[in-house]
Formats: sequence, C-alpha cells, structure tokens
Amino acid sequence: MRILVTGGAGFIGSHLSEALLQLGHEVVIIDDFNDYYDPALKLMNLEQIRQRGPVECHRIDICEEPQVMRVLASNPPQAIVHLAARAGVRPSLDKPLLYERVNVGGTMVLLEACRRLSIPRFVFASSSSIYGTTNRVPFSEQDHLNLPVSPYAATKIAGEKICHAYAHLFGIKTVCLRFFTVYGPRQRPDLAIRKFAEAIDAGNPIPVFGDGSSGRDYTYVADTVQGILAALNYDCMWDVFNLGNSHPISLRTMIETIEVLLGRKAVIQPLPDQPGDVPITFADISKARRELGYDPKTPFRDGVERFLHWHSSALSYAGQA
Repeated sequence: MRILVTGGAGFIGSHLSEALLQLGHEVVIIDDFNDYYDPALKLMNLEQIRQRGPVECHRIDICEEPQVMRVLASNPPQAIVHLAARAGVRPSLDKPLLYERVNVGGTMVLLEACRRLSIPRFVFASSSSIYGTTNRVPFSEQDHLNLPVSPYAATKIAGEKICHAYAHLFGIKTVCLRFFTVYGPRQRPDLAIRKFAEAIDAGNPIPVFGDGSSGRDYTYVADTVQGILAALNYDCMWDVFNLGNSHPISLRTMIETIEVLLGRKAVIQPLPDQPGDVPITFADISKARRELGYDPKTPFRDGVERFLHWHSSALSYAGQA
C-alpha cells in the first residue's frame, strides 16, 4: 500500500515510516523541516529511515494546498497518516494563530485532498491534551471535550471534529488517535525527558513547575507506532482511540529515574505551575485493546534507558559528522 506520512521526518513519524517500510509498504513523506527545533535532527532521522528502504520525501508546508495537491495527485496514496502539527502546549500560548493555521487549516487541506482524489483512509494524530481539566481519571474516549486549557488542545479538538465531518460527508474512513506523552529515541529536544536528561548530564538546573506531583502517561514510541499500524487496518467510518500506557508517572519519579540511570543528581529549579498545564494525564486504553489489539509493553524505566542509549549514540555520531 502507498501511504503518506505527514511529519514523517519527525520523532514519531520517522519511527512509523521505518515500520511501514519493514512491512513492505511504499512510504511518501511530507515535512516542512521548520525551525521549531534544529532541522538537522530531522535530516538525521530521514537518513535512518532510508537505511530501511527507499522513501519519497517532499519538503513542503501542509498548509500550501497547491503544493500538497500536486504531490498527491501525481500518484495518490491509499492512506494518509497525518502526524504533522505545531506541537506543544506552552508554545501555543505565544503563537495561537500559527497553531490554528497549521493544526486546523493544514488538516483541512489534507482532508480536501482525500475528498478530491478519493483517498479512502485517514489517520489523525490527536492528543491527550484535549481532555483538559477533567475531574475524571482515567480519561475515556466517551468523556466530553468542552474544557481545553490551551490553544494547542483546542486545535486538536477542532481537528477531530473536522475529521468527523469529512468522514460523514464524503465517506473517508477515519481514525483519530489521542497520543499520551510519547517518548523514546529521536524525541524532540523540547520534550521533558530529553530536556531533563541533557541538563542533568551537563550539571545544569532543570525547571520543575509545581511540587513535582503532576503525572503524565508516558508511552514508549514503539508502542504508539503499534497502535498507529493497527488503526491503518481498522475498518470503520470514523472512530477515536486513546493510545497511552495507562500508568501515569509523576514528574518527581521521572526525574529520579533519569538520575539513577545517569548516575547523577539533578539540580532542581522550582517554579510555579504553568498556564495551560494539566495536573495529570491518564489513558483508559480498554477500547484500543479491544478494537485495535493495542498492547503497550514497555515499562517506563526500560523506555528511558533505551532513550538514553540512543542519545549517547546520537551524540557520538554527531561529533564524528
């Protein structure tokens, strides 16, 4: 099957692209290599993907409809996995219009391409942040999504609703996947585990917002990829699933795990709670287990250890380049 992966040179996208190639699929990537973080990191990811097999990569912005249509119309894929987005809760507070343009407008460009080119399948990367300040844990797909606390979360809710409209109107088989704090090798430099590991290793202070009790449902990237692959084969007109680990880890425990694995103590810089942050994310994954056969297997400590091993190897490779 020919599959388009938007954001395919990024963290999750590069792992997914490799997995698709290993399964014998033809992979097309659209990625704009923007400056949210160093584009050289995505080029390194792309190099790793190409070691698995040939991949077609187009450096374009998903919001540029003529360019997107030109790429897809030349040889339409049978499915789109839409991972590209402006990511992160805190940056969305500073640039909400950019987040709306990319996360909402870009999603509509791709869904329009599905409609006009009769692309039958669409998988949309949503986020646990859409649950907002819910008082109920674990988070269920049946929960109401009326209380987002960041522009990023609001754009992801909008993306899900637009997906539903296109599925209903045009028969595009669509699955929305709510990711829960994905981590592992190739993790973006702005994400907590990588940012904290680098600071602790260098002896620099790490910012700790609140009292350290906030919890995140950290999910290892290979487990997330397994859920995405299952969603590609799931037969429905529209549905939504949580892809988490269902075992929240406190900020304090996350820091202690990195300390133990690095053999170094963290220098803590205490700071007040941040606007837009939620106290906990916690996925109810019973529906994904039942319908997708989703089965996350990676314990948190093992996943962090694998990340640190990759990070050490990546630094050695970068030093030799």
